[in-house]
Amino acid sequence: MSQRPLQGVRILDLTHVWAGPLGIRLLADLGADVVKVEAPLARGPAVIPPAGAGLFVGGEPALDPWNRQALFIKLNRGRRGMCIDLKSQDGKELLLALVCKADVITENFSARAMIDLGLGYDVLSAANPQIIYVTMPGYGSDGPYSNLAAFGPSVEPMTGLGAMLGYSKAEPRNSAMALIDAVAGVSAASAMVTALNRRQSTGRGSRVELSLHEAGVSFFGDFLVAEQLGSQPEPSGNAHPCYAPHGVYPAQGADNWLAIACPDDAAWSALRREIDEDWLRDGQFDLAEQRFAQRSRLDELLATWTHDQNKHALAARLQRAGVPAGAVNTAPDMLQDEHLLHRGYWVDQALANQPAVRYPGIAIRFNQQESVHGRPAPKFGEHNREVLQDWLDASDARVNELIAGGVLLDRPPG
Repeated sequence: MSQRPLQGVRILDLTHVWAGPLGIRLLADLGADVVKVEAPLARGPAVIPPAGAGLFVGGEPALDPWNRQALFIKLNRGRRGMCIDLKSQDGKELLLALVCKADVITENFSARAMIDLGLGYDVLSAANPQIIYVTMPGYGSDGPYSNLAAFGPSVEPMTGLGAMLGYSKAEPRNSAMALIDAVAGVSAASAMVTALNRRQSTGRGSRVELSLHEAGVSFFGDFLVAEQLGSQPEPSGNAHPCYAPHGVYPAQGADNWLAIACPDDAAWSALRREIDEDWLRDGQFDLAEQRFAQRSRLDELLATWTHDQNKHALAARLQRAGVPAGAVNTAPDMLQDEHLLHRGYWVDQALANQPAVRYPGIAIRFNQQESVHGRPAPKFGEHNREVLQDWLDASDARVNELIAGGVLLDRPPG
């Protein structure tokens, strides 16, 4: 794609962990010029403690573990990378100089982190009145929770999601994957594009605040409405509150599963024709009301039919018959999914002297053109010199001075 939609937009990315980096990755894939600005210890110390092992590309931390962190590489492609010590006066001044050349600066620190650094919105907008500042504190910048630490698995239950996961009120679940981070990251990308569009008409920058907590709450309105209308929604596992069958059923092999849903009589009739067994011939499941009233028994009978069948083959067969069905994919299934491979969804990127690793691509395409995913995630401080020369026309002497003064780093301390 010769001209991507956000070509020419400059973003300073101070985000970390998952929510912020995911949102910015979407914008980088759409063509934004993103500069990742990291603190000296953003990726941990240079020497990884024995108990601090993680996931490393290639399986080993090697001599530069800070450049091999698998999650960082997955979430931070498409950027150039800098390491600036923002606790130093020279570091603050350097960031403000970059702000003058940027369109957006974004972070997902705690509510007061940027203010305490002397880099609140008042300071940023004084340097560049057109700057769009996107801040993503876990619980917002004010209110009783504003100073609480926001860790994905602790925010998620507070959104109400935990109360709806699980198989009964006696065993609420947690997704264990910080799902709200992903919700907030996509919301942040939308907010940034909206703010850029607004600036085109007003000529003014803005401060955009996005709460991780509130982004999650906004996705569960139906449960809140049901409660206010006198219902008492409860977790029901894989069941549906209105129709049956609806669930996940065992398939051939260890820990293989298949999802099947019959939202109407047409789907049930199609499923019934495919099953064609004696227990369907006495009329006990003919009506939707009967199926719903006996859904536990129906699930048991369906499980006896599915358990010795290949999940992919059965899903394809049921789909052809008009039954909503799908194999429950494991990570290996997803990475080899013929549809995703056909559409060129995956991004294969390799570190030096390492085999390529497959990463998620972008779901957005314009005018049916193939997706473009840009450069791999930056090494720590990899583009310190390049960005300063590109954005600020800095001389080699000035960059060397900042390196010598410890303002710019390309290796964590320790």
